[in-house]
Amino acid sequence: MGEPIRVLVTGAAGQIAYSLLYSIAKGDVFGKEQPLVLVLLDITPMMTVLEGVVMELQDCALPLLREVIPTDKEEVAFKDLDIAILVGSMPRREGMERKDLLKANVKIFKSQGAALDKYAKKTVKVVVVGNPANTNCLIASKSAPSIPKENFSCLTRLDHNRAKSQIALKLGVSANDVKNVIIWGNHSSTQYPDVNHAKVNVKGKEVGVYEAIKDDSWLKGDFILTVQQRGAAVIKARKLSSAMSAAKAICDHVRDIWFGTPVGEFVSMGVISDGNSYGVPEDLIYSFPVVIKDKTWKFVEGLPINDFSREKMDLTAKELTEEKETAVEFLSSA
Repeated sequence: MGEPIRVLVTGAAGQIAYSLLYSIAKGDVFGKEQPLVLVLLDITPMMTVLEGVVMELQDCALPLLREVIPTDKEEVAFKDLDIAILVGSMPRREGMERKDLLKANVKIFKSQGAALDKYAKKTVKVVVVGNPANTNCLIASKSAPSIPKENFSCLTRLDHNRAKSQIALKLGVSANDVKNVIIWGNHSSTQYPDVNHAKVNVKGKEVGVYEAIKDDSWLKGDFILTVQQRGAAVIKARKLSSAMSAAKAICDHVRDIWFGTPVGEFVSMGVISDGNSYGVPEDLIYSFPVVIKDKTWKFVEGLPINDFSREKMDLTAKELTEEKETAVEFLSSA
């Protein structure tokens, strides 16, 4: 057992965190040998709820969990962090414009970015989950100039997992048999789930997804719409947003940052677009296919992009550019 790592989860009294904290604390993410200190940040009115979460974590009697620190103070929460998982954000309320949502979140992520800059380790890895995740991530990064931009990522792994699962369901195989699906762009309904480069293992033989499914109109139509609108479908059915699947995706995302991606496989992550070869404008947090080694991600290069994909990739980039422009306006006044 080495030194404990410090892991922050924000929005820690919320429902995603409730599914997430147990997995982290029991060793599913950083390994069964890695002790940890969990730091739990939430807003002041949620502190009694958070006390209950702390009690439950204690009652799990988990061998890796050295300490749990509940707090409503940024200077406590962000101190000496190895990893920050920023789940908390202002949720969209009925009648709220996306612009109002952006304004409220710019304030939160500007403040948290500044706290990361001031208190966290410079090697900290920051994962933004709270929506609008891509733009919140960009604001946090811009507000933490002393931390490398590459250390910031946002969660599109849930969309990636949804895409894998839809293909697996269609073919009657395990989700594990599907690899190298890609989510391009924004974690919103403009995202583009792309299976042009995806492979599936059918009866011991690896084939392209288009070849395996033999239904191009489904792959270009219903499949894409299902993945894009899956979050809304869950809310409609459950009257609450995705929590269990979001927590699982966060675990997958962070574990891959920590331990790297399997050989021959890539995953989707919202990362800084600087230096990409896919014609995506610079200075956006955009979801790309990446491989990860030694806690460092790299773009998967050289994938051919057809006209159908190009159009979808440009559309989601346009939305992100507009979101960024709105957010940067708010940033100067926040």
